[in-house]
Amino acid sequence: MSSLIITNIGTIVSGNIKNPIREGNTIVVQDKKIAAIGGEELLEKYKGLKVIDANGTTVTPGLIDSHVHPVIGDYTPRQKTVDFISSSLHGGVTTMISAGEPHTPGRPKDPAGVKALAVLASKSAYNSRPGGVKLHAGALILEHGLKEEDFAELAEQGVWLVGEIGLGGVKKPEDAAPMVKWAKKHGFRVMMHCGGTSIPGSSTVTADDVIKTDPTVVNHINGGPTAIKPEEIDRLIDETNLTLEIVQCGNPKAAHQVASTLKEKGQLNRLIIGNDSPSGTGIIPLGILRSICQIASMSGISGAEAIACATGNTAEVFGLNVGQIEVGKEADLLIMDTPMGSVGENAVRAIEEGDIPGVAMVIVDGEILVSKSRNTPPANKKPMTK
Repeated sequence: MSSLIITNIGTIVSGNIKNPIREGNTIVVQDKKIAAIGGEELLEKYKGLKVIDANGTTVTPGLIDSHVHPVIGDYTPRQKTVDFISSSLHGGVTTMISAGEPHTPGRPKDPAGVKALAVLASKSAYNSRPGGVKLHAGALILEHGLKEEDFAELAEQGVWLVGEIGLGGVKKPEDAAPMVKWAKKHGFRVMMHCGGTSIPGSSTVTADDVIKTDPTVVNHINGGPTAIKPEEIDRLIDETNLTLEIVQCGNPKAAHQVASTLKEKGQLNRLIIGNDSPSGTGIIPLGILRSICQIASMSGISGAEAIACATGNTAEVFGLNVGQIEVGKEADLLIMDTPMGSVGENAVRAIEEGDIPGVAMVIVDGEILVSKSRNTPPANKKPMTK
């Protein structure tokens, strides 16, 4: 079931920000990975595989939500909702990255407790993908008393994320910066809250705080939900090379500033997209698609580039073998078309017009998990399985 061939593709969006549209109309998947990309001659070379006729639709990498706050399984106590991760799968999201599990009831705030929570959340998500999504959970929330050996121990247990700094007791750069160095030394990717307070116990984080702390990713630079000042956004763009994340549950004006400025400077490779959900804003299954549509329709970014910001860019910064349609990458694929009634003639053009495309199929590791989205508008054209 993890081997198939998709042919008669109208457009292949690569997920590579440097070359966002690639040639070809056929993709071969074998043993959960992309084996070949080319023309219809591949049908002769790879006989006997399950065939999907894309019917002229658009194929992209599965979307990556760079900012989710899960707990255990596909349930969120923050919004008292079951199957919220599954709903995101129906919005084209095949990979999620936890920015921390602060909504866990009775969340521990001592070194032993936060370590235990990170290990539990990480291994639980890897052992049983909630909603069918590749969830990278167990993002350590920094608390006072953590030492370098704690990061080494966690790395041995498969934990490799530090949740957004500011959620836990460690808030000031002078306290966080040494822990960030320990974390990076042991292979962690480090996230940091940016902007106004989000939940009780979090704190306002300025551009200066971020620069002094030096994380891997600046979380919700457009606010979670309150953004920093426009001049502070410019500082983070101009004075650092950090990856900058915009989120759906943030300030849309600030998101436009970030996206359009990075486009003007030729630095779109620094831009990634998350939801920051579940949160007080709610659960937004189509949040990644909505942000893609926003920046493509309003910030001077092409639809294919916007998709790359939510796929290949995110995979690159977090070191994941997904996010691009390239030989050897994990076969997480999204088949979309223009929604019925849109002025866009295909999914990419619909996105550039601001219309949510119709998700017609979602494939994870070469397996079809969604054959018709329950959340997006209906696709004008639909793939057919032979």
